[in-house]
Amino acid sequence: MNRFYLFSQYVWHWLHRVNEHSLHSPFLYSLYTECIKVDDKQIFEGIETLRKKLIRDETIIQVEDMGAGSRVGGGSQQKVSNITRYASTPPRFSRLLARLISRFQAQTIVELGTSLGLNALYMALANPAAQLYTLEGSKRIASLAGKHFKTLGAQNIRIIEGNIDQTLEAVLANLTKIDLLYMDANHRYEPTMRYFEQALPKLHQNSLVVLDDIHWSAGMNRAWQAIKTKPEVSLSLDLFEAGILFFNPDLPKADYMLKF
Repeated sequence: MNRFYLFSQYVWHWLHRVNEHSLHSPFLYSLYTECIKVDDKQIFEGIETLRKKLIRDETIIQVEDMGAGSRVGGGSQQKVSNITRYASTPPRFSRLLARLISRFQAQTIVELGTSLGLNALYMALANPAAQLYTLEGSKRIASLAGKHFKTLGAQNIRIIEGNIDQTLEAVLANLTKIDLLYMDANHRYEPTMRYFEQALPKLHQNSLVVLDDIHWSAGMNRAWQAIKTKPEVSLSLDLFEAGILFFNPDLPKADYMLKF
């Protein structure tokens, strides 16, 4: 990760982001003021208790390198505490995903990049009637995540272990649709584009795609710029931490950088 590049992207976003006063679409104004901007800070106590436990866990585990580029840093030997701190979705953003799932009543959810499963738990508990498929490349991390799902009684999560380059196609083949796709796996241009193109036939006009770390690198930023201009995308929202895509043709074609 190029820290200077990330900083320059943040400055650019900070200079160009807007808030509700610049949003004239009733749909977008309502979404921003009631869901994105307002953090209800709902506490999922079980998940956050687990997070605190994992942050204190100095166990070193074997992690397979899938070429994704990691916030944790290179190396096949990593501490559980470091994975929790640097590779898990922050609670604030997990709460946003939970609110989006509740607001749009997403029933079929696909997550690329399980990590230790904390974010998957947020999404699964946001709608217990939903089915969540979460894909993780590292066998050891997937095993730990599976244990966490059982511990917290999340029965609507199915974890698929293995290189996403091989597992995603099989998962998609068994789905008729995807209501929400959260992409937080291989942080490079080519895999990101490929995963999106693979999932695109399963998306519909009420689907949402959330693409994490869109400014993490030049490659991720290039993928975001390419994906948001796809003809199927009607509305794109850049929150800096991630981008949100909508596919409803009734929405005005627009692109916003939003304060989050």
